[in-house]
Amino acid sequence: MSISPRSPAFHLPDFRNLGVWLRVLLVANGFLLAVALVGNRTLAALPREVGELAALVEPALLFTLAVLYVLSPFLRRLPARLAGAAVVMLAMAATAGVGGLLAQLLGGGESWRAPLAAGVLALGMLLWFDLSARAYAPALAEAKLSALTARIRPHFLFNSLNAVLGVIREDPRRAEAALEELAELFRALMKDNRELVPLSDEIALARKYLEIEHLRLGERLRVKWEVSDCPPDVLAPPLLLQPLIENAVYHGIEPAPEPAEIVVKLSVQGERVRIEIDNPWLGAGAQRAGNRMALANLRERLLLFYDLEAVFDSGVGDGRYRVRIDLPTRRKLHHE
Repeated sequence: MSISPRSPAFHLPDFRNLGVWLRVLLVANGFLLAVALVGNRTLAALPREVGELAALVEPALLFTLAVLYVLSPFLRRLPARLAGAAVVMLAMAATAGVGGLLAQLLGGGESWRAPLAAGVLALGMLLWFDLSARAYAPALAEAKLSALTARIRPHFLFNSLNAVLGVIREDPRRAEAALEELAELFRALMKDNRELVPLSDEIALARKYLEIEHLRLGERLRVKWEVSDCPPDVLAPPLLLQPLIENAVYHGIEPAPEPAEIVVKLSVQGERVRIEIDNPWLGAGAQRAGNRMALANLRERLLLFYDLEAVFDSGVGDGRYRVRIDLPTRRKLHHE
């Protein structure tokens, strides 16, 4: 899910989003059950009537969703109202096709009511998705994202400035470069962070952050990057990597009595992007406050951007604390 600074006249849902599929299935099946209850005369006949309606509705519904999944990139290029009309026509055509096939197999007559009901239901769902996007997304999601993206800890700014002051006489060029990196990092924080960005930008920003931390921590901070398997044009939420790596530095490197390593691994596996970051685990007693809050904030951001499609896991194993994130692969359209 992406949040646009201007709400369009009509908002078409992302038909490759698991949350959209779940809502459509729930509403359609709830509508099917309501129709069965309204037309039911005897309780004993209810299972048969529900089964007959399901034989018509379920194949048409699943076929429609499958076609919309395939056509989703094309529909997003069309004017939103035209794309919405195409969705309604597809739902009606699929229902009419399944109804005609059942009429031939069972010897019954075709009815115009089922396709009409499918069209009305599809239109109602589109209007509901549009209303939800316009009523809740701009105000609620933008407010949450504004709060959640400003998560660089204050101690990082103070420590970075102290580190620059510590080398400004010995290595003024390095101090100047560190200040430029710090300015670049905060410039990224102040940008409009409501759209997905190339993962290559996230990697570059995280490297700038680590350069600043390396100035302060020296050889105590070691980082292993495994990013060659991740195409640079893959999109991800802004400020995704840097807070995770800052978390690893804050909880895994700073308290460690000797040099320690953070491992950052990014890869694309099929239609999913996997991000893995792990750092030393010093035990529950050595963990600083705020770790759970930072991860909870990240989960909330992923929910805002991807609904139910993102997977977030974290845990301890073999003396390391690991965070794993799986995201659906999104790439920037060539015409953008």
